[in-house]
Amino acid sequence: MAAIVWLVAGILLAAAEIFTGELTLLTLGLAALGTAGVSATLDTSLVTDALVFAAITLVLFAGVRPVLRRRFGTPPPIATNVDALPGKTALVLQQVAEHGGRVKIDGEVWTARPLNPDDTYEEGSSVYVMKIDGATAVVWKGP
Repeated sequence: MAAIVWLVAGILLAAAEIFTGELTLLTLGLAALGTAGVSATLDTSLVTDALVFAAITLVLFAGVRPVLRRRFGTPPPIATNVDALPGKTALVLQQVAEHGGRVKIDGEVWTARPLNPDDTYEEGSSVYVMKIDGATAVVWKGP
């Protein structure tokens, strides 16, 4: 009878992992399933089942969970859209000064202004995108 309780608990815990994504409930579910197997095979007492569950949980948390988290964890976010533009090189199409200008970044034309309001960048020069401010690229020539 105890093996069935461990089996049901293991399935429910593993299924509940869908809602968390931390691999904690999956680890506990696997430990419960392992305990169900030991309990069914050896017909152990509740105290022995608890010790088996604790031992399997400890092994899974210490050894298996870190490996699973590295393998299946959330990958680092990849910058897209305007978040991907800072750090890119831009070509000045129209003189960039304090009150405007135009640059080409990855084939797209952007309104631009210099990072330092006193700077002016001439047509044809290369600049770096420092940030995007609304629809304006803030650019810098570099050192």
